[in-house]
This record gives sequence, C-alpha cells and structure tokens, in this order.
Amino acid sequence: MSHSPARPRSAGPRALRRHGPAVLAAAIGILFALPLLWVFSGSLRDTDEIFAGLDRISWTTLVPADPTLDNYATLLSGDFGIAVANSVLVSAVTVAAGLVMSAMAAFGLSAIPFRGRGAVFAVVVLSFLIPFDAIAIPLSAVFRDWSLQNTYLGLILPGIGNGLAIFLIRQFFLAVPKELVEAARLDGLGWWGVFWRIYVPLSRPVLIGAGMTLFLFQWQAYVWPLLIGTEPAKQLGPIALGNLQGQLVPDYGAIFAGSVVLIAIPLIVILRLQRYFVQSVSTSGLK
Repeated sequence: MSHSPARPRSAGPRALRRHGPAVLAAAIGILFALPLLWVFSGSLRDTDEIFAGLDRISWTTLVPADPTLDNYATLLSGDFGIAVANSVLVSAVTVAAGLVMSAMAAFGLSAIPFRGRGAVFAVVVLSFLIPFDAIAIPLSAVFRDWSLQNTYLGLILPGIGNGLAIFLIRQFFLAVPKELVEAARLDGLGWWGVFWRIYVPLSRPVLIGAGMTLFLFQWQAYVWPLLIGTEPAKQLGPIALGNLQGQLVPDYGAIFAGSVVLIAIPLIVILRLQRYFVQSVSTSGLK
C-alpha cells in the first residue's frame, strides 16, 4: 500500500512567526524615534526653517538641506553650557556618594541581623513609592533655613538617599551565600571587611544598575533644582532649558539643540551600561 508524500509546510507562516515580532518591534522603535530625529534635525536648522514644510511631511522634514552647528555654538557659549556642566558635576557626585550610602544601607538590611530590620526596610520601600515632588516644597524650606540654597551640597543631598537603589542592591546581597559570610567571620573578618572584601567585589552589575538609577533621578530632576538653584551659576540643565522656552521670543533652534544635549548624555550612559542594569533588575527577584 503506497503512502502519499507529506506536504511540506509553508515557509510563509513559519517566517512570519519567526521574524514577525522583530519586525513589529523595529517598526514601533522607528515610530518612537521619529520625534527625536525631528528634534535633532531642528537643532541643525535656523529657527525660521524648523516649522517650515510641516504641512507636507517628507524626507526633508528629518534631513536638513543646509545643516549648521550655530545653535550649539550659541547655546554652549552662554549660561546653558554652565548649566550642563553643573548637571554633570552634580550627577557624578550624587552617583559616587549615593552608591556608597546605598550599598552600606543595603548591606545592613541584608547581612547584619538586628531587631526591627523588617520595619526599616518597609520604610525604605515606602520612601521610593512616594513622589519626591510631593515633599520638595517643605524640604526646600528646611534647606533654606540651613543656608543650603544655591549650593552644590543642597542640590546633591536629596539624590544620595534613594530607596529604589537600596532595594535593588539589597535584593542582590540576599543572594550572596551565607556560608561565605560565616567562613569570613570565623576567620576573624569584621562586618566592615565582609562588606568591602566579599559583597562589593561580587556586586558590580547591581552597583552599576543602581548608579544608573541615581544618575537618571538626578539628571532629569526639575522641581528640586528649580527651588534650590535659583542663581544662574547654580542652575542645572533642565532649568536652563526651561528658561529658554520662557523667553519672549523663543529661539527654537537653541531649544532643540539644548534638548538634544540633555538627551544625548544620558542616552550614551544608558546604551553603554544597559546590560548591567538588566542584570541588576533580573537578580532583584532571586530571594
């Protein structure tokens, strides 16, 4: 009895199932990127040319015919350049000091047994569930009483204690084998030595991820720098950009250039360190 040969499956549906999600993701990514590309294109045009031709969308909308860097030169030579430098300085110090504080707090909440540890951790979790802008105004009054207005210290201090960074590092620390800590303690190593010699060397991915959290929190902050950094010499990038938008006749070329600068710096940091951030988030649920 002869059997008819099996019909080969159509390659079309299989190719669609295999490549369809990637194509869909690429299309969505392009749609999200189009406004950013338009902003970048506008930063390379004269102000009069930015909104010209929007009634007919074409490739010239995203590709300037005569690109120029005059907007960037004008922008960075003024107060905006100082503001961007202030943002870089404040964010860098916040990340460095915040990582030390967050790592030590996470170590205490994960490795050192003490009464009330669960209650302290609950307060830490609650701290990053409450929007910071809700307490910014009363906190700024306290900082003014402490003579911290228009100071770098006043801009940096609120960003150091970040509950989300503590949470991420603590969850990673919980995965460190207790036997390793007990062996170190039996060898005479104190808690400080256990922290610096065991926990910190093992936690590079989560420390980078927490550092990105601290950096983004400080870089995109607007309400707090607006309340504390009122002098032009102490203004941060978002405030300087807002001041450009608030002028009588806005220079949209400079505004678009400023937006590109404030987007490009964190974008470079994220693209460079994104794999560590993904690792830190994925390990937050180990225990």
